[in-house]
Amino acid sequence: MRIGELSRRTGVHERLLRYYEQQGLLYPERAPSGYRSYQESDVETVRRIRRLLSAGLNTETIATVLPCVRVKAGNLVPVCPEVIDDLRAHRERLTQAIEELLASRDLLDAVLEAAPLELTR
Repeated sequence: MRIGELSRRTGVHERLLRYYEQQGLLYPERAPSGYRSYQESDVETVRRIRRLLSAGLNTETIATVLPCVRVKAGNLVPVCPEVIDDLRAHRERLTQAIEELLASRDLLDAVLEAAPLELTR
């Protein structure tokens, strides 16, 4: 299938599909004319990429994790033991970021609560 069809079937803009190729996430075949040709399996690959991006992974990490995840009962499942540590490390970074954001929000709440009552009306 050509890039336009893959775009329609996945809801991902053609520009992003080309970016995924540049990042080593997709490997379309090239016709002599230069047109990209995607396999049926690339539809699921793009869906896995999108889910991993939604989980907060960057494309560099996805490039290492992608070959080691499968879809089972609608969930992504790691099938290579070496990616578990990478995913745990990423989860820890997310946890730290969340804690920092919560602390920032608490500080902002304290500032807002200290505002004179006549300013809060």
